[in-house]
Amino acid sequence: MDTKLFDHTILKADAVRAQVRRVCEEARENGFMSVCVNGYYTAYAAKLLKGSDVHVCTVVGFPLGQMASRIKAAEASAAVEDGAHEIDMVINVGALKDGLYDVVKADISEVKGACGSTLLKVIIETCLLTDEEKITACRLAKEAGADFVKTSTGFSTGGAKAEDVALMRKAVGNDMGVKASGGIRDKETALAMIKAGANRLGTSATVEICR
Repeated sequence: MDTKLFDHTILKADAVRAQVRRVCEEARENGFMSVCVNGYYTAYAAKLLKGSDVHVCTVVGFPLGQMASRIKAAEASAAVEDGAHEIDMVINVGALKDGLYDVVKADISEVKGACGSTLLKVIIETCLLTDEEKITACRLAKEAGADFVKTSTGFSTGGAKAEDVALMRKAVGNDMGVKASGGIRDKETALAMIKAGANRLGTSATVEICR
């Protein structure tokens, strides 16, 4: 399996420096695409991965997505300054469900502006959405200039499902990325996500999957 499909993830609240260091070492050794961390660890991961081709991916507005857009943008700006190559932001799910599509799009656009040329993935939290809302969220992310849509934070009521990945791929077409994350713990599940249309996978079980 292509190791560049994977964002090797450590986002738990009690993660310590030794664990982040181990994840970075594993990413170097296996050639994963990125290490995905909370903002606090961005600069540390960037230091550990300097000189490698492993990207630093930082989450923004995580995991609920309901903070002010300017705060999300500030988080993204700080992460880029600290060495992030990629940003994974959470949409305002409540605003989406209220039908406030201009708010959702503006939220993504503001973070995109803070990212500049840094790659932006938009987490739509599929487990909380109807199929129609998933399609709308994908459309808004695409219109706002995001580079990827992503299924899940892994911290809500469910994770990635192959049928959601397929729906998202159909919604965004082939010129935008789709990342599956949340609950991907074995090779069979990873392959199902790829078959459904994902071109990036986020998981903390990356090493086991790629053996």
